[in-house]
Amino acid sequence: MRVAEIMTRDPEVLPSDFILKDAALKMQQLDVGMLPIRDGDRLVGMLRATAEGRDPTKTRVREVMTPEVVYCFEDQDVSEAAKLMQEKQIRRLPILNREKRLVGIVSLGDLAVHSAEEKAVSKTIKEVSAPAEPKR
Repeated sequence: MRVAEIMTRDPEVLPSDFILKDAALKMQQLDVGMLPIRDGDRLVGMLRATAEGRDPTKTRVREVMTPEVVYCFEDQDVSEAAKLMQEKQIRRLPILNREKRLVGIVSLGDLAVHSAEEKAVSKTIKEVSAPAEPKR
């Protein structure tokens, strides 16, 4: 099964100059814990949290986003996406087309609901949920 078959298409994306307060409101409205961040039409980061002790009315999302973007291509096998989610301990994975444009998101829920590979889904949930090594 290909990633394109289970992904959520056309996810909401915020520009990197968006104000953090507005990003937090958007995340609340959409009931999501992560939003992709773009500069122009390029994916440049992920906003996973909206607090870092900064003024949310003056802080731009580019200042607090996660700049490392872990992604998968829409034509890859679902098992490859699951493995990447396990390795990086991420619950949501941006999906790009081969022109590297964001076309969707795969979540743990997408894997659980749409994947017939129960063993792989179970392993992914276990690995993603395991406590990460503390940063030192």
